[in-house]
Amino acid sequence: MRRALRDLTLVLGFVCAATAQTAVWRRVGGSSVELSLASPATGAVDRVWFSPDGSRLFARTHAGRIYATDDFETWTAAAPAGEIPVSPAASVARLPEAGARTVAGGFGRVYALGRQLFRSEDGGRTWTNLTAFRDESVIGSGQSSVAVSATNPDEIVAANRFGVWRSMDGGLSWAGLNQFLPNLAVRRILSTPTGTAGTRVEIDVVGAAELAPGTSVWTPVRDAAQEAESAALKRFSDQLRTDVRSMAVSGTLVYLGTGDGRIMVSSDGGANFAVTPAQAAGPVERLWADPTRAYVALAAIGGSAAIHVLRTVNGGIFWDPLDSPSLPDVAAHGIWGERASGAVYVATDRGVYWARTDLDSASVSSPNWTRLSDSLPDAAATDVRLDPAGVRVYAAIDGYGVYAAAAPHRARNLRIVNSADLSTRPAAPGSLLSVIGGRVDSARGGNLNYPVLAAGDDASQIQVPFAATGPNVTLALSSGENELRMGVQVLPVSPVIFVGSDGAPMLQDSASGLLLDARNPAR
Repeated sequence: MRRALRDLTLVLGFVCAATAQTAVWRRVGGSSVELSLASPATGAVDRVWFSPDGSRLFARTHAGRIYATDDFETWTAAAPAGEIPVSPAASVARLPEAGARTVAGGFGRVYALGRQLFRSEDGGRTWTNLTAFRDESVIGSGQSSVAVSATNPDEIVAANRFGVWRSMDGGLSWAGLNQFLPNLAVRRILSTPTGTAGTRVEIDVVGAAELAPGTSVWTPVRDAAQEAESAALKRFSDQLRTDVRSMAVSGTLVYLGTGDGRIMVSSDGGANFAVTPAQAAGPVERLWADPTRAYVALAAIGGSAAIHVLRTVNGGIFWDPLDSPSLPDVAAHGIWGERASGAVYVATDRGVYWARTDLDSASVSSPNWTRLSDSLPDAAATDVRLDPAGVRVYAAIDGYGVYAAAAPHRARNLRIVNSADLSTRPAAPGSLLSVIGGRVDSARGGNLNYPVLAAGDDASQIQVPFAATGPNVTLALSSGENELRMGVQVLPVSPVIFVGSDGAPMLQDSASGLLLDARNPAR
């Protein structure tokens, strides 16, 4: 057995003020999900139609956004030329499925849209099921629209609850056009990468999904915490006879947010609730409670009211608004905080914002909010979350999926974490330490030099000497005329599972150096 894991990496939040307000986002996964259909799926699409010459396809999502594709792979936001064509209904002898809607498809054909997609060549006396495989639909259920190319009667495009699907042989086979269609309705970030688990999210219709290792496609999973919370929300809704939208639990304190703007608090684990004097005029979309000090909590308020962020430091006895002119008057959907640094992140209809405020005591000053979405797609942010170590911020962008960036509040509040899994586990002799956000010229700890392997303005890398001993070492990091001292734990062995840039676990074949995946399995 090796004495140390040579590739263990730590992150020191040593960042300079120049980079503190700049968020460089990277995409975590794509905007499609694997549901064992003909191809990866996405969110609901209400309408599809061809341009008159059949060279361009348009799709209108359930959210009302319109996209177009010329190569039937990539999509761009578009405005249709003229009015959206109307698909005329057709009179038929009989329906192939109860409740199905008929559409005249041209070329003497009639289509019926229900759970499956059907076609008739004789006015509805007989029907061919174009999408069934056994008792299931190969493109998913809930057909909403069908379009037929004016130049090729066998080129059919269907839209349903799971995206856009195309057939070039009259419906004998289907392929999805969803891989690059920004229409994934991620409503919540359930967890960030930890151990062998990747990023987990909650998607409309699909439920909980996780980023599969080595791919950009999300995969449905069972998430025990999400299932328990959903059950608790239903139970509290029935118990209190109201629409409970959100909840947060810390210790014996339970916070509930309702659709009519009330925030209720229980101090006995949910047995009894009291309504707090919160000033919410819209639905309480999300709640966050500090895990170590239960009396500290934050609330994100939807609607168009003036107050969108609330804070309590006394378990809900009083709530203070954290809105200011720097936070737009739009609905807030997600919120996360870190009490030690006073950082608050909020997801709104105009993107992600963050501010620093006092999360230990009430203050009268309004925080200065900074927008972090300049490099994100122009869409609403539906949720925001810090990783357990508080060094990376994750944002869910409506239609586009999940993005991650270095948390900007680390500019003035430093923390040492393991960058392999972003935990606070110790280092080991021979480990690599990454100093994210700053240049390190030299490093020294325990009378030993820690070699600087690479140095840049936004990141540097040093190595723990193999002669280093612990359990505690004080590192002196020098950058120009500045010196920073921080403690690092060092143990003889500190195993960890690495995650890649997409948050998925990475395992490496020691003989070949190749990553293990579906194409290169372990033997």
